[in-house]
Amino acid sequence: MLRQRLNESLKEAMKARDERAVSTLRLILAALKDRDICARGKGNNDGISETEIQLMLQSMIKQRHESIDMYERGGRCELAEQERGEITIIERFLPKQLDETEIASAVERAISDVQPSGVKDMGKVMAFLKQHYPGQMDFGKASGLLRGRLVA
Repeated sequence: MLRQRLNESLKEAMKARDERAVSTLRLILAALKDRDICARGKGNNDGISETEIQLMLQSMIKQRHESIDMYERGGRCELAEQERGEITIIERFLPKQLDETEIASAVERAISDVQPSGVKDMGKVMAFLKQHYPGQMDFGKASGLLRGRLVA
């Protein structure tokens, strides 16, 4: 479904002559194709799953945020704006992102469901979060909140 949306969006962007959207969507589809090829090498002929595609898109957004920071420190505001435009395009294909309060609530739910005995069970709780909230949260923030709760 997400693959189809990406391909259809590329066609629409090409018709609309939206150069930024075309180049961003081509980057996404190239990354997707690369990951599909790797998955086939591991015996998965269907390519990567929807969840893995969402994680890939989140990774692309994270990379762009890092680039924005570097460009702004280097005084290259025009390149930072270009990265922000790409983020906007990529975000169209992800589910609504949870805010700080919702992430904290999800962490609390995961803790109550998994019943970790300490920081050593952090991986189990993070696996629970990734299974129940794929593509919906910044797992880095969730990890920080979780570590704070498990240490306290």
